Amino acid sequence: MKQCTHADALPDPEPVALGETCPECLRDGTHPVQLRLCLTCGHVGCCDSSPARHATEHHKDSGHPVMRTFEPGENWRWCFVDHVLV
Repeated sequence: MKQCTHADALPDPEPVALGETCPECLRDGTHPVQLRLCLTCGHVGCCDSSPARHATEHHKDSGHPVMRTFEPGENWRWCFVDHVLV
């Protein structure tokens, strides 16, 4: 089973979210389906089910490897580099 090689390098505690929603969606006038929190810097981006996929775009632009769901009642993380749940 493949494991995330980046989880040990994540900041503790987690970074504070930089906002309550996806700023790129606000800028573009689109609506996020669900939100994701970058665990390196606190950027909030929309998920891959959203039209613009800003969380993935943030990873591609920044190289930040792990995000977590930013949805109430959910508690999972995803490593973009290793393609595994953390």
